[in-house]
Amino acid sequence: MKGARRLILSLWLLAATLVVRASDKALLIEIEPRTQLFPSGVSASGAVLAGSLDGGGGFYWMPTTGVIFNGGNAAANVSRDGRTIVGSAVDSRGIVQAAIWQRAAEWQLLGSFGPGAAPCDRSLSSASDTSSDGRVVVGLAQNGCTLAHAFRWEESTGIVDLGSSVAGRDSSARAVSGDGRVVVGFQERSDGTRQGARWVDGRQELVPSPAGSVSGFVGDANSTNHDGSIVVGRICRFGNPLDQSAWVWTPGEGIRCLPAPALRPSPGPVIITDANGLSDDGRIVGGRQGVASSNDSDAVIWIDGTPSYLKDYLRANGIPDAFERWINTGTITDVSPDGRILVGYGAALGGFRGYIVILGEQP
Repeated sequence: MKGARRLILSLWLLAATLVVRASDKALLIEIEPRTQLFPSGVSASGAVLAGSLDGGGGFYWMPTTGVIFNGGNAAANVSRDGRTIVGSAVDSRGIVQAAIWQRAAEWQLLGSFGPGAAPCDRSLSSASDTSSDGRVVVGLAQNGCTLAHAFRWEESTGIVDLGSSVAGRDSSARAVSGDGRVVVGFQERSDGTRQGARWVDGRQELVPSPAGSVSGFVGDANSTNHDGSIVVGRICRFGNPLDQSAWVWTPGEGIRCLPAPALRPSPGPVIITDANGLSDDGRIVGGRQGVASSNDSDAVIWIDGTPSYLKDYLRANGIPDAFERWINTGTITDVSPDGRILVGYGAALGGFRGYIVILGEQP
């Protein structure tokens, strides 16, 4: 009983921490160290996290409940108001579909491009993000194994195909603005490489490269802010392995590369840097640097464009033993709209572990 009371007390103290004004020092919270999980989204207040468990299925976490398994196939993100989780679930045929989950309800399956759409193997669609109020959902939907396109969903329209500007090539939606108007993701080029893309009110705009780049394009767009006026993504300069930059885009400035804290050598696999989440004003950006499509990575935070490894930043800001027993810090997967709260996961002894970082006051 004493242990249970201590746990409840610590959870309530944590709940209070998430809603009070940040101090000048950062705070690192390991999410249930014995549970292997992958947090991928956080609500605006930081009081609700969503993600997937290592063994499959989705979860949500609140400081007053801890980790709660909510079924489905995977949970990808949570709305800013914390009421709607999106991801994927399995239908009665064993086919994976994009889906929405709200507390005390079953996963709502979203289907694909019309009732006649066919899955590719056992995959029909998946949702990656939702608007602030949970009314707009975006992701990837398929019709057989030859058509995979970005989609935007609302209750009144169902899944709408955002199309592909290159015949026979895929597109995908990774995120949507808080107001639901701007969708970001990638468009496959004719050679199969991925170029960052935006869809504004359904119309696609490709993201160009920074001045002086030989490729003419940047990699996937991974996230955007409340009105779609700032976008971040991966691979700023294609074809330059000594660059290892992520990127940020704004209408006035265009593309600006976000440098890695240091050049990470690799004997073989390409090292890339991802920007995965950002504050609404763009001052705080979180991501990773590491081997592409691998969990061998280190979390990176950019503050006003200046990069730091998350571990180094925390150790310099009041947490001298941050991630001391971890193998790596993995990736920051999301940033709260005010930039105070970061979530992510990394590799610790015993398996993958999720974390929350509450930043101190920024000048």
